[in-house]
Parts: sequence; C-alpha cells; structure tokens
Amino acid sequence: MSTANAPAGEEILRPRRRPAQARSRERFSRILTAARGVLVESGFESFTFDEVAKRADVPIGTIYQFFANKYAMVCELDREDTNATVAALRSFSEQVPTPQWPVVLEDFIDHLAELWVRDPSRRAVWHAVQSTPATRATAADTEREMLDLIAGVLGPLAHGVPRAERRKLAGVLVHTVVSLLNYAVGAPERTDADVDAVVAETKRMLVAYLFTVAGA
Repeated sequence: MSTANAPAGEEILRPRRRPAQARSRERFSRILTAARGVLVESGFESFTFDEVAKRADVPIGTIYQFFANKYAMVCELDREDTNATVAALRSFSEQVPTPQWPVVLEDFIDHLAELWVRDPSRRAVWHAVQSTPATRATAADTEREMLDLIAGVLGPLAHGVPRAERRKLAGVLVHTVVSLLNYAVGAPERTDADVDAVVAETKRMLVAYLFTVAGA
C-alpha cells in the first residue's frame, strides 16, 4: 500500500466485470478464496491462474472473464481485506459512548494483529501488491476510505490540523502498523508471545508519537 493517492496517470487495476447473479457471485468468491490459498503456498512469483482454476473447480476461461491477469486479482484480494478493515474500524469508532482516540487506535492494531496471525493470506496479499507500480497505485486508491476514516478519528487530537495533514498522519500510522506486523509475523521461529510483544510496543510507540504530534 502507499500513503499517497494513486499517482496521476497510473492505472487502477479492477476486475473486468463484477458478478450480478447469485451463482456468478458464488463462483467469483470461490475463485478469490482459491487464489488466497495459492498465494500463501506458492508465493506471488509462482502464482498462476491454472492452479487457481483447479482449486476453485472452474474453467480457466471463467477466471479470465473476471480478471485480466494476476495483478488485477491480487488487487481485488487487497480490496477485500481493506474493506473488511474499514468495516471493523467503523464499528470501533461508532461505539456509544464514543471512545477516545487511543482506544480506537489500540482496538484497530489488535484487530489487524489478530487477522495477520490467524490468516496468512493477509501478509501474502500485502507483499503481492508491492510488486509493480500499478499494484501499488491500486492499493493506494483502495486505502483512501480507511485513511479518511482514521483522519476523522484523529480530529479531537489535532484540532487545528487540516484534514489533509491528518490523512497523511493516518497513512504513517497504518503503514507503520502493517510493517511491524510483517516483521512480527514473518520472523523465523516466532511465537505468539513474540507477536504480542511487538503489538504492545507498536501501541506504545504510536500513542506516544501521536501525543508528541498533538503537542507540537
């Protein structure tokens, strides 16, 4: 992902079409589920539509009806992941009474950590969308709603800071968390305690950083 909007002129990768009928939506979902498994087991360099088609039990032509190439497919996986994160973030921030921003931030970090530990495809997708300028631009476009939401959550902390600046700050937060989760989850012979320690230090570091920004 990128903290900036998609660069001007950079292609945004999307499915060729989205399914409208229930049967087609089920097939589309099955393809994406199979793609996650292939991505985790084979890595992005060895990722092929042939293997996805076998696992999803669909003709390879069906996959090409939806996706021009593997780059568009991993961007759709990233879109799924980001949309789920946005939904969770909204639920954290819309609690009654409204929680303070450190609580929302810590809930957000805990949520991402749980997903990255439980679902190895999260990390695999994150790595895959770093592969080309077009996938990075698409990931940047995908994450805009999430950054806008976090910028709003940070409003009470930084009253006089323009929203555009808070959005940049949100990008720093998100990419710091994801980078540290990548370090924690990908470490050789890591244990749950190791991941918990990194998550705790990430919270401590980012909350302290935001208080520093607020006092600047």
